[in-house]
Amino acid sequence: MATISKDNKVVTLINVFTIEPENQQKLAELLIEATEKGMRHIQGFVSASIHRSFDGTKVVNYAQWRSLEDFEAMRQNPEARPHMDAAAALAAYTPILCEVIDSFSADD
Repeated sequence: MATISKDNKVVTLINVFTIEPENQQKLAELLIEATEKGMRHIQGFVSASIHRSFDGTKVVNYAQWRSLEDFEAMRQNPEARPHMDAAAALAAYTPILCEVIDSFSADD
């Protein structure tokens, strides 16, 4: 489960995929399967949350990694590569690496 907190010192990947609406569900399922069968078992994985836009043109992967080094190691991991290549074949994407600087809730 993702925990978004400025005190949680993780690396966050926000990956925005732009896709044709007829392929949105296929991409979402691919990312879910890749996370369930592969990514979650790679050292440094913390969490992933897959989102889809209501208009059908976007899928967003919000993933947390323990460190930048763990994230970079995952990118070089031969078990992760087929999943990343399959997603890239379906959609254009914009990966953004971030750190949380603050987070708010209704209770704050």
